[in-house]
Amino acid sequence: MQRHDLLRVDLLAWQAMLAEHPGLTGVALVADWVSHDWPVIVRRLVAGDPVEGVPAALPLPPCYGKQRVGFSFPSKLGVVARSAVLLRDAARAAPAAWQPVITALIDLGEATGIEPRVFGALLWQHVTGLSYLTAHSDLDLLWAVPDATTAAALLPGLRRIDANSPFRLDGEVELPGGGGVNWRELAQAADTGCGDVLVKAMQGVTTHPVAELFTMAPAS
Repeated sequence: MQRHDLLRVDLLAWQAMLAEHPGLTGVALVADWVSHDWPVIVRRLVAGDPVEGVPAALPLPPCYGKQRVGFSFPSKLGVVARSAVLLRDAARAAPAAWQPVITALIDLGEATGIEPRVFGALLWQHVTGLSYLTAHSDLDLLWAVPDATTAAALLPGLRRIDANSPFRLDGEVELPGGGGVNWRELAQAADTGCGDVLVKAMQGVTTHPVAELFTMAPAS
C-alpha cells in the first residue's frame, strides 16, 4: 500500500479500530463512516503505528473544522484496496467555474498518457456527497509519471493551466519507485536539472537529486 491509496473497510474491522481509538466514537460521522461504504485513505507511517498495521485517515468536512482524523488498523484483515478516483469521474462534483480547467487537465492527461487521479476536497465530496469544497479549495491531483521524458512533457502543461486557473492546482508526481514529489517543486528543480527535491513515501520524507528521481529504487 502507498500513500493516497483508498481502502474499503468492513464493519467488524471498523468497530475494532474504534474500540482502540475511543475518542473517535463521539463523532457520529466517524462512527458511522463505513456503514455508508465510504473509503478511508492510506497515510504515511508515524511513530506509534503498529509495524504490521495499516495507517489510515479521513478528513472531516469544513463544517466539522476541517479536522483530519488519523488511526491504524492492526492488520490488513477486513481492509481491502479500493479503486482510485480519476479526475474525469470526480468532475461532476466540482463547481461549474472549475470545469474549463478540469477539461484542460484531462486533455493534458490524454496528451501525456497519464490519467490524473484526485485526492483532497474534490475526492471526498465526490465519494461522500458531503460538502468539502469551499471558495478557497485547491484541486489536488496525483500524476503517475513513469520517466523523465513524460515529466518533461507534463510539467510545462501543468504550469500553463495553473497560471490561468481561478483556483490553485496542487498535488504530486508519483515516481515509479512509489514516492511522491510536489509537482511545483519538481517543475522548479527541472528548470535547472539539478538540486534536491523532497520525496514523500510511506516511511517518511527524504531528499533526492532531481536528476536521479526516475532511477530510484522502490520506496518503502
